[in-house]
Amino acid sequence: MVKVNLEGVAKVRAKLADGTRRTYYYAWRGGPRLPGEPGSAEFMEALQAARGQKPKHHAGTLTSLLIDYQESPRFTDLAEATRRDYIRHIRAIETEFGDMPIAALSDSRVRGDFLNWRDQRAQTSRRQADYAITVLSLILAWAEDRGHAPANPLKRPGRTYRANRADSIWTYDDEAAFQAAASPQLALAQILAAETGQRQGDLLRLTWAAYDGTSIRLKQSKRGRRVVVPCTTRLRTVLDAAKAKRGNAVTILTTSRGTAWTSSGFRASWAKVKCDLAGLTFHDLRGTAVTRLAEAGSSTPEIATITGHSLKEVDAILDTHYLSRNRTLAESAIAKLDRHRAEAEKKAKK
Repeated sequence: MVKVNLEGVAKVRAKLADGTRRTYYYAWRGGPRLPGEPGSAEFMEALQAARGQKPKHHAGTLTSLLIDYQESPRFTDLAEATRRDYIRHIRAIETEFGDMPIAALSDSRVRGDFLNWRDQRAQTSRRQADYAITVLSLILAWAEDRGHAPANPLKRPGRTYRANRADSIWTYDDEAAFQAAASPQLALAQILAAETGQRQGDLLRLTWAAYDGTSIRLKQSKRGRRVVVPCTTRLRTVLDAAKAKRGNAVTILTTSRGTAWTSSGFRASWAKVKCDLAGLTFHDLRGTAVTRLAEAGSSTPEIATITGHSLKEVDAILDTHYLSRNRTLAESAIAKLDRHRAEAEKKAKK
């Protein structure tokens, strides 16, 4: 019996009258039933024939919306990594709901079907289940806006996953531990992220042409925002030292061979650093940068100008994600209160 690619094959488990359970296979949801067991000759022959007959355009079904969306600028303008993530979830959506008639989207009960599917997936990964339903919601909103769908039953779908990043701030001790354990290339990446608050993908693409000796200029890939980040003394020092040793490297961040990182290669190398960071991630450096700027007395607009966040995003980070347990800001607030009280008492005595 040969191994068969079951991608796209629909499985239906049924309980028979005698109490036994059986699994039936279909070439796709709503497609022809496949005889025999996966990998058998008759199964393979039927699957091959069915795939050759599978409708390509799926007119009037959710699959047609998924195809149209992926051909639209809304999708093609996304960053490459985002498109890859979306495609992975779109395939899962198509497998489950691809044959659903578009007209059914106006039925209020469909929302329950979508959310039940998300909840089932959440048993494996709540975060990925939420991601999948968000992708579907975005596609349906796009389709409704253009008149391709009668409604978007997934408006404000909510989430099953609630991340608590209140403690996910890199301390200077965390940095020192990482710097001691990491390669010079990864150590530079960590400092660059902590001092600029930029995303990993944008930092990996950053070239030496973006650094003029005092500032870094870049266009963020996610929303196309252009930012100018004046370098701290610490960052200028490490960048100038790295620039003197760069050789023929084009990008600021490189592998030990002097070549540009791929996203997957960087993540794999980062994960191999033997350092106990208690769950801290590279992404947390972006929030850490926001937090440190706030601790230093920077205003929300000042922080947003540097990191490229919107004003609302900065406030959300400071309000709910990173500062709820920040002792430094709490101590600063009490110190200000003490000074205010002392000044008030001094004036009262005059």
